[in-house]
Amino acid sequence: MAILSTDKVKLNVKVQDKYEAIRMVGQMLVDAGHAPQEYIEKMIEREDSLSTYLGGGLAMPHGTNEAKSMIKSTGMAILTAPEGIDFGGDEPARLVIGLAAIRDDHMGILTNVAVLVSDDDEMERIVNATSEEELISIFEEGLSE
Repeated sequence: MAILSTDKVKLNVKVQDKYEAIRMVGQMLVDAGHAPQEYIEKMIEREDSLSTYLGGGLAMPHGTNEAKSMIKSTGMAILTAPEGIDFGGDEPARLVIGLAAIRDDHMGILTNVAVLVSDDDEMERIVNATSEEELISIFEEGLSE
């Protein structure tokens, strides 16, 4: 099972609020078999306790620590929202990455993604990707460096 695949990418999404975005990435993780349906509510619970907005237009919603035992395999689900989604940060999130990670995969993925999108040019390439395949290619290039 791939950490990232085209069925876990949605481009140019328009949502009402951050909760709809979290449910969307959460459902992609559930549909791909990374976590059970209950994990989505744990993602919402985590967001309500502390925002998963990391800055620079990136939000990475994930479940609570207690929800880690629910996770079946490590996976990411990505949506891009060029118009932005208010996650309570200093600027809207244009990239939302839902994460389900087993063991210590969580910190490694967070770090690698943060480094990738901290490059303004890479962030623009990601948000403006025209296909799911292009977006995945950018991540694969960036995460393997």
